[in-house]
Amino acid sequence: MKARNVALLLTAALLVYLVLLADRAFALLETGTGVGIALGAGVLLLPVLGVWVVVVTWRSGLQIQRLSRRLDAEGALPDVSDLPRRPSGRVDREAADAWFEERRAEVEADQGNWRVWYRLAYAYDVAGDRRRARETMKKAVELEAADR
Repeated sequence: MKARNVALLLTAALLVYLVLLADRAFALLETGTGVGIALGAGVLLLPVLGVWVVVVTWRSGLQIQRLSRRLDAEGALPDVSDLPRRPSGRVDREAADAWFEERRAEVEADQGNWRVWYRLAYAYDVAGDRRRARETMKKAVELEAADR
């Protein structure tokens, strides 16, 4: 099953859960008691927050996918297929670090280019630093939007 189909399936399941949770919140609000109303209001915040997280996550994913397709069309997608791998399939740590340093040097040489920021984000991901990968990919998306 494609990753996008899995994401759609999980999003649909989450939305069903959020609707059921909102239904419970409204049931609590309808009790008319102070505690019921307070709990209902608190529980109602969870589906609202959940929908916001889903929208932000999908928006980010679609933006990153757009950049990926652009790089693919240009023949410039990062390629780590030649890097040595552990038995688990992950890229060897030393090789990932060396590849990361090359990407960081590219960014230092051309900080206004979204393509090098994308490759740096990919290098962070290969190195296992997901938080910095997300932050760096946000920078790539911002630069690409300004580039259009």
